[in-house]
This record gives sequence, C-alpha cells and structure tokens, in this order.
Amino acid sequence: MAKKVFSRPESLKEAFFHYCPGCGHSISHRLICEVIDEMGIRGITIGVPPAGCAVLAYFYFDVDMIEAQHGRGPATATGIKRVLPDRVVFSYQGDGDLAAIGLAESFHAANRGENITVIFINNAVYGMTGGQMAPTTMLDQKTTTSPAGRNKTLDGYPVKVCETFSQLKGTTYIERVTVNSPANVNKTKKAIKKAFQCQMDGLGFSLVEILSPCPTNWKLSPVAACKWIDDVMSKEFPLGVFKDNIEAAKKPAEAAL
Repeated sequence: MAKKVFSRPESLKEAFFHYCPGCGHSISHRLICEVIDEMGIRGITIGVPPAGCAVLAYFYFDVDMIEAQHGRGPATATGIKRVLPDRVVFSYQGDGDLAAIGLAESFHAANRGENITVIFINNAVYGMTGGQMAPTTMLDQKTTTSPAGRNKTLDGYPVKVCETFSQLKGTTYIERVTVNSPANVNKTKKAIKKAFQCQMDGLGFSLVEILSPCPTNWKLSPVAACKWIDDVMSKEFPLGVFKDNIEAAKKPAEAAL
C-alpha cells in the first residue's frame, strides 16, 4: 500500500503563491505551516503580516491573521499577546519592515522581552518596490538606488539584526538560517519550531532570521541565487545560533509555578 510522504500542510491554504520563481517566501510560509500543524497549535496561532512582498500572507496562512501598519508588526503582536496570552503570536517581517521603518518597534519589543516570535526574512534588498537598497544590502552590492554598489561613506554598513538583538537582555532565542538547500530547509524548520516552543513555554522574545533568495532583484537564476547565499551573503551574515538562553530562562519560569 502506498504511503503518503508529502502533502500540503493544513495550515496552508490551497492558493497559488504570487511570489516570483525561486523566492524564499513560499518555502518559509510552508515551513511555518508545517510547524504549526506538527505542534497542534493551528487554532491558537495568530500571525501578523508585513508591508512588503508578503503583505498578502493572509491569503496563504489558514490561521488568524491581523495586518499591521508598515513596520509595526512587533507592536501589533505585543498588543495581541498581552490581551490573549494563551495564543501563539508571530510577526512575519522583511528587512525593510523590521530593520528600517520598523526598527524602533522591533528593537524595543525585543528589549522588553515580549513573549512573541519574529520571523525575519532577509533578502538584502527591497523586493516589492523595485529592488532598492535595504538596511541589509551589503557593501558593493548593486541595487536600483545604489547602481555602483553600496558605499559605506554614503550609505553606512549593512544592519546585522541577529548580532544586535542578541545583545539585548530581553531576548531569549536568536538564530540565523537559510532556505537555499534541502539541508538548510530542515535546519530552518527546526529553528522555527524551537522559537515557537520558546514562546509557548513563556520564556520571552525569539527571532529567526532567514536568508532568502530574491532572484528577480538580484538578477540571478533561482539556482544561482541559492549559490550566491552560500558564496556571498552568508559570509556577511553568518548562519548559526546567536543566543540561546532557553534553559536559563526555564529556571525562573519553573520557580514561578
């Protein structure tokens, strides 16, 4: 008898993605939905979509979704979680949404130790609006607004979200992953599940940064874009766990029971 080994997650609607071929948003959506299903939290999960390429994420996630103003995802997620502390609340954000217009909201939600999860999609460019320079655009990387490449004198340096947020006392779990290969997809799923579990255990702020291919704006094929993450992007944004205080956070949480 044939055994089903792959199917659409229940938390993912039967809808065609609007994303470009090779974009990392689609696989990131799927991984979040797989984790939601496996953890059995579909009925208590609330997502907050961003402004950007994933602004229509509520067309794909079959869970409760509340759209936030540009960059205000963590602030919205904070309000939801404080009013409904038994829910699993995640903010899904791009590099412009989190690291530019929404940096204040993101930074201070992390610093306060809000018990929410942020999924941060880093493709080093503004994808939706035409491929402009983003806070995470790397030095010498060419975009439509930095045609000669990002210049440190004019534009400053790329923002390192994991490195910065891991220094805040309010954060519990911070990891950077990517979705450019099957092995890395599996690692990303594990990181998302760990971040959600951190929240469910009441241990504080968790963030998973996903290096995501953007073939359209990088002017590369999908295969070449995945290779570019290995050869270039992950050198500037190294993969790995930047902070894991889960075990330490469990002790005061258990003492309070």
